[in-house]
Amino acid sequence: MDAYLEEELYDILTFGITNSNELEKVESQKKRFFEIGQEIYADGGIEALENMFFVLNNRIDGEINTDASKYKSWWNGITEKWNF
Repeated sequence: MDAYLEEELYDILTFGITNSNELEKVESQKKRFFEIGQEIYADGGIEALENMFFVLNNRIDGEINTDASKYKSWWNGITEKWNF
């Protein structure tokens, strides 16, 4: 299941990065990103969120040469411990 979620999250982030001018579509993707984050948090807590974002950021950096760190804020609100 993690691999499936990782792929979906990767697709969402790369879409957001490469289509930042399409605000309505990005907002829709952002909501789905948040929903997946809630599932990940429910399964493994803050450590699971950290681990998943680490993997995503590394993939994005390696594949499209972009730092995705600013997108960590898309998971703000899942828990008080996650505030970027």
